[in-house]
Amino acid sequence: MAQTVTEVLTAATDSVTLIDAVNGGSYYVTGMTQAEINDMVQRNVDHLEIILAYTDPDVAGDSSDKSSYTTAITTGKAYIAAN
Repeated sequence: MAQTVTEVLTAATDSVTLIDAVNGGSYYVTGMTQAEINDMVQRNVDHLEIILAYTDPDVAGDSSDKSSYTTAITTGKAYIAAN
């Protein structure tokens, strides 16, 4: 059975949570180098960008509020640039 837009976005929320936690300093990164942390954040940014471009289901064309996802992308990119 195909996923709905809501199901896809709900699954993508994990990436938002991770990016926000790393940026806020509450994500456990002991033992990771800054390069490894940046790679992890980048993978989650990439994941969100891919999800938001989906056309089956039509996430890209859906009118759902996607601001938390786009904000997390911006936050993740800014975090990587600063670190």
